[in-house]
Amino acid sequence: MKKGSQVCYSKIIIAALVLFSTTAATAQQQFKGLENLFTTPKSYVAGYTKNAPLIDGDINDAAWQQAKWSDDFVDIEGNLKPNPPLKTNIKMLWDDTCLYMAVKVMDPNVWATLKKRDDIIFMDNDVEVFIDPGNTTHEYFEIEWNAINSIFDLFLNKPYRNQGRPISSWDVKGMRSAVKIQGTLNDPSDTDKGWTVEIAIPFKALSLGNRRSAPGEGTFWRFNFSRVEWDTKVVNGKYEKLKDNNGRNLPEHNWVWSPQGVINMHFPERFGYLQFTKKDNAPAFVLPYSELQKQYLWLVYYRQTAWFREHGVYAQSLKELDVDDKVTINGNVSDLKLEATPHQFMALITDKKDNITWRINQEGLVGKLSNNPNE
Repeated sequence: MKKGSQVCYSKIIIAALVLFSTTAATAQQQFKGLENLFTTPKSYVAGYTKNAPLIDGDINDAAWQQAKWSDDFVDIEGNLKPNPPLKTNIKMLWDDTCLYMAVKVMDPNVWATLKKRDDIIFMDNDVEVFIDPGNTTHEYFEIEWNAINSIFDLFLNKPYRNQGRPISSWDVKGMRSAVKIQGTLNDPSDTDKGWTVEIAIPFKALSLGNRRSAPGEGTFWRFNFSRVEWDTKVVNGKYEKLKDNNGRNLPEHNWVWSPQGVINMHFPERFGYLQFTKKDNAPAFVLPYSELQKQYLWLVYYRQTAWFREHGVYAQSLKELDVDDKVTINGNVSDLKLEATPHQFMALITDKKDNITWRINQEGLVGKLSNNPNE
C-alpha cells in the first residue's frame, strides 16, 4: 500500500472512531439521570435435578450440592449504597413440577413475631421472592417468609405505580417451605449464626387461566429475591425496633440479589434473570437481543412518566423527550417510534433486520406486537 493510501486509510479509521464515540456518547446522554435504572440485572442459571431435595430447612441435602450459591446480596440501590454487613445467598434447582430454592441468611440475632398466614411479614425480618414468568411486568407474584416460616403471598395484576391491585387472598397452592435456625429464636442472650429456608413452588401454582408457567430448556423468567432487615435493640430481654425522635420505626434495610436501582421492589423490569436448563454443563446466561431493545422502550416510559408529572399530559414526540428515533444495538439498527395522545402512549421498537416489533404502553406493559390475537 502506498504511503498516501495509508494516510487516507488512517484518516478514515480515525473519522470512524470519532463518529462511533460521538454516537455512543449521544446514546449514553439519553440515559443521563437514569443510570441506576439501566444497570445490567444479575442472572442465575438453574440446573435440573432428578432427585428433589427434602423440604425440611436443611440445605445440606445431596441434591443441593449440584447447585451454585448466588452472589452475596447487595443494597437495593446497588452501588449507590455500601454492601450489607450480613451475608445472604440463594441457590435454585428445578424439575418437571417445581422450582426449588435454598436461602441462607446470616444473622447474629434471629427473631420473628408474626405467626398468621398473610400477616404483613416484612414487619419482621424476612426474605421475599418476586417472580414474573411472562416478563411483561404485569401478572407477577410476591412471597415472603420470616424465621418461623410464616408466609405472606400476593398476586399483582400490575405494579402499584400503575394502580395495580394486589390480591392477598391468592395462595401459592401446593407450596412447601421449611425453616431451620442456626441458633435460638427470640433469645438475645446468645449470638446466632442465622437461618435457612428451603422452598418448593409448583409451577402450576404460578399458572394463570390456561397459560402454563412450566419452563422448558432455555426458558427465562424475571426474578428477584429480597431480604428485609430491621435495626433493633434489646429491651427487657426482647428485641425492639429502633425508633426516631417521633417514635416511628427507623426505615428497614432492603438487601437484594439483583439491585433494583431504586428503593422499590415493584419495578419488575429491574428484576434479575432466572434461566432454566437441563444440560449438565450449564451454559452462561446471555442477555437476549430483545432485552437490549426493551431498554429503549423503558427509557421512553421513564421519560414519559416524568413528562406527565410535569405537564399533566404525555409528550407527543420522541424529540420532546430527547430520545433518538434510531438506535444501534450490537451493530443492528432499530427504529423507535412513539404514538401518543394526551393521556395514553405506546412506544415501539423494530429491528430492521428481523422486523420484529416490541412495544410498551403508559402502564409499563411490555410485549411483542402481533396481528395474531392469540399470541
